[in-house]
Amino acid sequence: MRVVVKIGTSSVTNSDGQVNAVAIEKLVSEVSKAIKQSHDLIVVTSGAITAGLERLGIDRPKEPAILQAVSAVGQIDLMNVYSELFLEAEIIAGQVLLSPNDFRDRSQYLHAKTTFEKLWELSVIPVVNENDAVADDAIRFGDNDRIAALVANLLDADLLVLLTDTPGLLTADPRIHPQASLVEEVAEVTRSIEEMAGGVGERGSGGMASKLSAAKIASWSGVRTVIAAASRENVLSDAISGVAGIGTLVAARDAHVSARKLWIGFALPAQGSILVDLGAKTALLSKGTSLLAAGVLEVIGAFSEGDAIDITGPDGLVFAKGLSSVDSTTLDQFKGKRTEELPGDVSPTFVHRDDLIVLS
Repeated sequence: MRVVVKIGTSSVTNSDGQVNAVAIEKLVSEVSKAIKQSHDLIVVTSGAITAGLERLGIDRPKEPAILQAVSAVGQIDLMNVYSELFLEAEIIAGQVLLSPNDFRDRSQYLHAKTTFEKLWELSVIPVVNENDAVADDAIRFGDNDRIAALVANLLDADLLVLLTDTPGLLTADPRIHPQASLVEEVAEVTRSIEEMAGGVGERGSGGMASKLSAAKIASWSGVRTVIAAASRENVLSDAISGVAGIGTLVAARDAHVSARKLWIGFALPAQGSILVDLGAKTALLSKGTSLLAAGVLEVIGAFSEGDAIDITGPDGLVFAKGLSSVDSTTLDQFKGKRTEELPGDVSPTFVHRDDLIVLS
């Protein structure tokens, strides 16, 4: 079985900001056991910035450039801990630093896949982290959960395990509602499910909302996800074995979405958005058509040809995303016009169906 396991900052660091070697040792022990049972494993880890703050003895700064520098310091300490612990289990670890750009560029995407495959051939366990030193978007938004899901898609994984400091998705915030209970299984990540998630964590930049977003990516890739507590005994082996109740299981969809469409939907940041009428929304949702000029009501933001844009319906909610075939100026000029009303050198297709993913 191919398994991607991601552990968050709150699980690999203590409350005082120090690297929690005991927690990492537990993870490494469980990963090593799974490897020796002939499973292919990838570890995605957070914690570089927090580790860097510990090493430098400073409080968390707000300036992104300083955070990037801090992550460069902390990454060495973090990887040293992983390397030494895996060596004790007679396993060699290899560092792989990724950013959303590696999933944006098709060539980089394929190179990354080859690197992972070759590391496995060499019996090396890949340890992945967001390339925080250069990926400022990741520092602002916290993308390690998404990176883990995209890696799962990249490598046709069977399982994504997201380890955190909570038992899984809860029905409410237990600090406010003590009666909150664990949601053991999610058939589909809907808006109501997403509303159960809270904000970001204290030491990390993710949170349950980020994990549900990652689980949605994985589900659309045909990969099941388990969100569970990193501190739970045998959490990884139980997740691999499919033991019920160890956390929140997010089921895989039967209909898989292509890697290209996942890349458009979840790896590319939207540079703008367009509002479409009900007829266009219905056609995109039920018929899988391309988006034509006639269905566009409003253009929001400035973007270029080939940029990713959100597509919203009359209710104002984003329901799809795609690559624009024209720039925002051209789109705004010819929005709402029927094909016969367009100049001969302007295509009526504003977003081609091959470049479009329906998100809801």
